[in-house]
Amino acid sequence: MSNIQDFTGYTPTWCPGCGNHGIGISVKSALTQLNLAPSDVSVVFGIGCSGNMNDFLNVYAVHSLHGRSIPTAIGIKIANHKSNVLVIAGDGDCLGEGGNHFLHGCRGNHDITVIIHDNSVYGLTTGQAAPTAQKGYKSKSTPNGIIETPINPLTLAISQGATFVAQTFAGDAPHLISMIKEGITHKGFSLVNVLQPCVTFNKINTYQYYREKTYKLPSDYKKNNFNTALTKASELNEEKFPLGVVYQIEKPTYTDQLSQVKEKILGEKERFTDFDQLLKEFI
Repeated sequence: MSNIQDFTGYTPTWCPGCGNHGIGISVKSALTQLNLAPSDVSVVFGIGCSGNMNDFLNVYAVHSLHGRSIPTAIGIKIANHKSNVLVIAGDGDCLGEGGNHFLHGCRGNHDITVIIHDNSVYGLTTGQAAPTAQKGYKSKSTPNGIIETPINPLTLAISQGATFVAQTFAGDAPHLISMIKEGITHKGFSLVNVLQPCVTFNKINTYQYYREKTYKLPSDYKKNNFNTALTKASELNEEKFPLGVVYQIEKPTYTDQLSQVKEKILGEKERFTDFDQLLKEFI
């Protein structure tokens, strides 16, 4: 059986008090509680403070290009559809540069778990506004305040076909661990949106802010109702943040529908080597 130390890499270099610390230990705790070993897990990281976890988490890992974590993870999943594949990315990386890939990952119901560090800023480049920042938010890149309305990760995922959509808070480790575990065990595209304070650059969305504006979904909440889920997720517009599984349904995943992997993992299939024969088709 694995333990936390098995998943531990280098010492984190995040700012003291950063919500990333809570996410990092929660990811390792979730993997340990699921009785997974480092060799059972592949994680693709985006660029940014969240991506620095590439050095702090001991698993099979890829530090992808900016905005390209999801297609890289999808490639890994197709090559070995029996593997556990996670994406760890920031809101700017995943919903800004990578927004198009996020949409298509949802609609394909690819069996990956996407954990978004949602802190409303590009922290690694010193606090420019991310796509999830509230209208009017002032930063180095928007000194007069943001004109656009924020992207809502929850409604975006639900409306585009994700089959598991959850939200949690970096300041509540037990809840965060449980949401990560449920996301990993769900078969299909799983979003775990983590409300993550950036203590250095975001002085609005603080720990206190989220403690006042978050609430746990009740035990009788109907998480398989599409319209209810959209309504609940839309509370972001009122600065209310539901925590828990907002939406979950079951339907075939992308690899469930690939005939190429019905009998064998794609990566284990016999490789084509007769390139001379292939070239004849082009002569």
